[in-house]
Amino acid sequence: MRILPLLAILIAAPVAAQDDPAAPVSEQRLRADVEAMVAFGTRHTLSDPDDPERGIGAARRWGTAEFEAISAACGGCLEIVHPERVVTGDRIPEGVLIQNVVAIQRGSERPNEVVIVQGHIDSRVSNVMDAVSDAPGANDNASGSALVLEAARVLSQRQYPTTVVYALLSGEEQGLFGGHLMADYALEQGWTVKAVLNNDVVGGSCGSDGTCDNAHVRVFSEGVRADADDATRAAMRSRGGANDSPSRNISRWLDGLAADYPDGLDVRQTWRSDRMGRGGDHLPFLERGLPAIRFSVAIEDYEHQHQDLRVEDGTTYGDTVDEMDFPYLAEVTKLNIRALDRLARAPMPPMVEVDGIVRPDVGLLIHQVQGAASYDVWYRPTDARDWQWRANIRPEDMPEGRRDDPIDVVLYPERGDDWIFGVSSVAADGSSSPVTSGVPGGDFYPLAGE
Repeated sequence: MRILPLLAILIAAPVAAQDDPAAPVSEQRLRADVEAMVAFGTRHTLSDPDDPERGIGAARRWGTAEFEAISAACGGCLEIVHPERVVTGDRIPEGVLIQNVVAIQRGSERPNEVVIVQGHIDSRVSNVMDAVSDAPGANDNASGSALVLEAARVLSQRQYPTTVVYALLSGEEQGLFGGHLMADYALEQGWTVKAVLNNDVVGGSCGSDGTCDNAHVRVFSEGVRADADDATRAAMRSRGGANDSPSRNISRWLDGLAADYPDGLDVRQTWRSDRMGRGGDHLPFLERGLPAIRFSVAIEDYEHQHQDLRVEDGTTYGDTVDEMDFPYLAEVTKLNIRALDRLARAPMPPMVEVDGIVRPDVGLLIHQVQGAASYDVWYRPTDARDWQWRANIRPEDMPEGRRDDPIDVVLYPERGDDWIFGVSSVAADGSSSPVTSGVPGGDFYPLAGE
């Protein structure tokens, strides 16, 4: 056991400076990809899958070809797969094949640890069942799909200890079917999912009311985890945890990452699972206990989203390329790439147990993870948004136990009633994972019994 008095804590050493992994991002390539997707006329899920030039099938084949070209440029570093299933639903009255286009960049050391970046490639107009009319879907969501492709181009030129997955999803507008398919595929592969970065409507900076914001991007995260059972919810009422799901801690982590690049976008943490009454392809992951967040523009433009192409009362409607802000899309892409790069180098967040019940100090038991050179201990007042650094723990400094044993730490003079505690794992190069909160439902692994 190691006792850490508050006054004995030293200032953490800064992480060694790294080159910016997002430097190669090309605004021109992003624009070209969006224009290519718009050129398919419609990418509606119910459109003709066999037409060589128009519809969802042509768009998916184009996405596959783009991944193949990216893989060729990195010496075959990407494995391209097409998870698929036939589905029906309220917006799919007859069985339709849902197929995702996925490229996997295997990690060299811990390939089962996975971070996923994704965007849906399908589009729609005002009538969600209209599979015939032109549905350019430039911002919703050729922007997110272009971001995924650009991330693959940039990061495939690097090697990582863990796996990066790039996914173009189908069927989002008809009921998040591509997201469900991708989440099931991840579980079927036995992947340990570190984070899912879902990008949906990320290429515009002005709203329908004329308000503009090109300095922020919203990150949506759930509070109480969607897969929490009754026992976990009951424990949260006693011990906390309503504001400490894994996705909420990814949101905090992304906010801190953005602060490392002051010339880039600032993260506006939006503490709800998605926009009011709406949804995206990160939600199926959350339902299965897998940590996921959504990136979306700071301000939405409702006149150029889910709209028929038309001019009405002097207002032009339709999700077209000319309504997009490509410098803004490039900045969202850069933030995603920086996050993917750091997550792919960082270990998994550790599991942590906290005991502060009827005692004048707090005990932490840190379950170690592969790839961690040390662990950062964090805390914050129960009503605070952000973590404060408390201590760095190196396993070799512990006086008892073997290198791989759980680490037993006592914090003093903090009292458990007044603070939330968490731990992140740190790689030898300084790359840090998101924090695992030591409260019910706060860990990054499926809940017991799931």
